[in-house]
Amino acid sequence: MAGAPQADVEAYLSSLQVERRLSPHTLAAYQRDINKLFAFCDQRGLLLWQGLTTHVVRQFAASLNAKGMSAKSIQRILSSGRGLAQFLIQRGSLTTNPFDDVRAPKAEKRLPKTLSVDQITSLIEIEANNPLSYRDKAAMELFYSSGMRLAELCNLDLNDLMLPERLVRVTGKGNKTRDLPIGKYADQALRDWLLQRNELPLKDYEAVFVSKHGRRINPRTIQQRVKYWATRQGIDIPVSPHMLRHSFASHLLESSGELRAVQELLGHANISTTQIYTHLDFQHLAQVYDDAHPRAKKGKPENN
Repeated sequence: MAGAPQADVEAYLSSLQVERRLSPHTLAAYQRDINKLFAFCDQRGLLLWQGLTTHVVRQFAASLNAKGMSAKSIQRILSSGRGLAQFLIQRGSLTTNPFDDVRAPKAEKRLPKTLSVDQITSLIEIEANNPLSYRDKAAMELFYSSGMRLAELCNLDLNDLMLPERLVRVTGKGNKTRDLPIGKYADQALRDWLLQRNELPLKDYEAVFVSKHGRRINPRTIQQRVKYWATRQGIDIPVSPHMLRHSFASHLLESSGELRAVQELLGHANISTTQIYTHLDFQHLAQVYDDAHPRAKKGKPENN
């Protein structure tokens, strides 16, 4: 919609960019969510912001559900609208937030997929024999050793590496930085790659991970290479960088039980996000119990 409503949205997105330092990708997602609300109101001839009531927002959420949109997506769209409405209240365009009493369908909690320690070992312990295989080995070692995100790895610069201390500084969501410890295998793989890196025609000199053309590597390439190595190493399930991050968190929590430490390493703002891994840990313990405990073995009890 043209006019004041669109100007309000642009002001809202500008405030998010300044105050929360959101990436262009995230801001574009907010814009798409709000555009869905605009289209819904346009189709019904409703004026923004006067016609935006709680009843209308409920109809909007119901329409998204009827289109088969997932509960998680509906929650995100309503959250975008709720934030916009709160911004409009501050500007005097609205007096109440019509999103406050509207809830999306409850999303089914899906546990992240992880690899076993044996699968991780099989994936990462590749015989590197050229610059790209050294690069891929170092990237996979870093994912599993530190739990960093895909974007964090792609954005690493040489001055982010503190190899004598076995630390890597990453910039995560909200432009927040954190220092991640890395293990000796990741440290060695990274040192090996940095030597091989000089064999490539470097163009992005500051980037730690570069393509065969010497430019900073993009996330899609890393995803493809992880998938390639998983297939080559005989792992019969789809493997992604995010699965290595999940495996790091699950295995570390399983060994240490230190939920807060795992939260800090992953860069989660809210510990509730990290708590999903406690469910994975419980699943593992339950499986161990079922397999090993005499009282858990299947079969009918003997009659005395």
